[in-house]
Amino acid sequence: MITTGIFGGSFNPIHNGHISLARQILKAGGLDEIWFVVSPQNPLKSADTLADDDYRLSLVRKALEGEPSLVASDYEFHMPRPSYMYDTLMAMRRDYPDRDFVLLIGGDNWTMFNRWYRWEDILHNFRIIIYPRQGSYIDISTLPANVRLVETELYNISSTEIRDKISKGEDITHLVPEAIAKLIK
Repeated sequence: MITTGIFGGSFNPIHNGHISLARQILKAGGLDEIWFVVSPQNPLKSADTLADDDYRLSLVRKALEGEPSLVASDYEFHMPRPSYMYDTLMAMRRDYPDRDFVLLIGGDNWTMFNRWYRWEDILHNFRIIIYPRQGSYIDISTLPANVRLVETELYNISSTEIRDKISKGEDITHLVPEAIAKLIK
């Protein structure tokens, strides 16, 4: 059984923090691989600032070149919108019976996990790895048995900050992989 972490997100755009975090979670979580599942529409976020789906996916693919255990996925592109992680995980389990899927979420998402669609069913059916996020405290003594917090570095980088810098014509080369900096308009 291949243990596959599911790192869902808009990746609008993908940045160095996403990739560094995934490398650490891969090791700390004992995962075989991590799929970066590019979401066409997160139900908890506005679609107003989203770049084109295929463009974001192409940036993720480019950023992950040379990272054999990190995989860009368009799985949610073929599902109804908005994308609900429960539906994605259940469909993946059906389509890939040789894989054990583990949901990867930030501490900020864990604090509002009870707002997710069918969150109790996710908890019942899948393991979850939480990674720390600035300003989100996780009391590990309250975590369910199939949920664990892994220690990773905190990355003070956001896609919103990068989009803001791009709109102002500022340098983003220190925030995104070199190949992405060349492609971002």
